[in-house]
Amino acid sequence: MGIAKYIAEIWAKPKENLGDVWKQRLIQWRREPAVVKEDAPVRLDKARAYGYRAKKGYVVARVKLERGGRMRPMITSGRKSKNTRRLKILEKNYRWVAEERAQKEFMNLEVLSSYFVGKDGKHFWYEVILVDPERPEIKADSRINWICRPKNQGRVFRGLTSAARKSRGLRVKGKGAEKVRPSMSANKAKMIRRYGQRRG
Repeated sequence: MGIAKYIAEIWAKPKENLGDVWKQRLIQWRREPAVVKEDAPVRLDKARAYGYRAKKGYVVARVKLERGGRMRPMITSGRKSKNTRRLKILEKNYRWVAEERAQKEFMNLEVLSSYFVGKDGKHFWYEVILVDPERPEIKADSRINWICRPKNQGRVFRGLTSAARKSRGLRVKGKGAEKVRPSMSANKAKMIRRYGQRRG
């Protein structure tokens, strides 16, 4: 049994298996900024499975997110349709949001993937793997040089990462998924063009 199997078994129940190490780690992470560049991934098994390699051109960032729903600013006046509720429906999972925030912090890199590393009552933490498409080590590696193509630029903001595809419902095909391709908004626009804006 390889080392990745042992790491996966530990991370199946990290609170029980890591004990005080887990508790101290979360206490330290709470005090750190929202996006932190790391020297090495915390979950080596996940990082390797998602394409991370310990060489130049790869960057691992840990992103802290607040748990709970998004809220709009307090409604003070005006009877408008957008004031019907303060809750903002984001329609994105936490991993996708974490990837976008990491991309904004490291604008010259491209997001490869991400994975969960911790949570407490107030926060979620994710590690995001980023790749520098301009590095010669990346361009020479046939396993990862696809990310250097112009069509993969800004892929996280266009919903092309694994977390984004899951959030968009693209892991399902066939019956029940007729309206998810090419996108929900594209299908809605098509219905409006075909049948007009429905009233009531």
